[in-house]
Amino acid sequence: MAISHWPSAERPREKLLTRGAGALSDAELLAIFLRTGFAGCSAVDLARQLLIDYGSLRGILNTDIKGFCRHKGLGKTKYVQLQATLEMARRHLAENLGIEDCLTKPAQTTEYLRARLRDYEYEVFACLMLDNRNRVIAFREMFRGTIDGASVYPREVVKQALADNAAAVIMVHNHPSGVCEPSQADIRITERLKKALALVDIRVLDHVIVGDTVTCLSEQGLV
Repeated sequence: MAISHWPSAERPREKLLTRGAGALSDAELLAIFLRTGFAGCSAVDLARQLLIDYGSLRGILNTDIKGFCRHKGLGKTKYVQLQATLEMARRHLAENLGIEDCLTKPAQTTEYLRARLRDYEYEVFACLMLDNRNRVIAFREMFRGTIDGASVYPREVVKQALADNAAAVIMVHNHPSGVCEPSQADIRITERLKKALALVDIRVLDHVIVGDTVTCLSEQGLV
């Protein structure tokens, strides 16, 4: 049965308008994005099948263009729309951080960092550059590595922080394995960068590790 024939209270769009987006299931939210299915398959039916085939909403969002377009009912247009939607969400998080003191909004800060780095298949080291009121100046992706690690050069971090006129830095890197416990190498590079940045009066506020969850080294007394 086409969604237009459903009772109005059960249609995803009407449900969102009356009860809010939080009341919708993953399939219903995805159906609103998809807008249409194909002959004999409504948008909700297609959304449910996609969740089964890709394992989760995250699995769908992380699929490359070949994997996405391989599925019946999907194509390049929907892939482009999806990527644009994801990028708008990331930029929305970044804009909110830009006007806030990161130290008073730690959950918002880690949410943004997780959105930026959690889905890379290789290790990335980045810095959140902050002004003297702990507001975001820029997010700088500094180094990329293999699935096992990235080489981090303190000199380059200091150079970029000075170029951004940063007063403080939050370091972040991801663990593609999903395990976000800090390694001894993570602890050592944190100390090296703290010392290097201190020479030019730039504070290190935290080192965040992104995996399936998020670990902040400051919470473990390691910063």
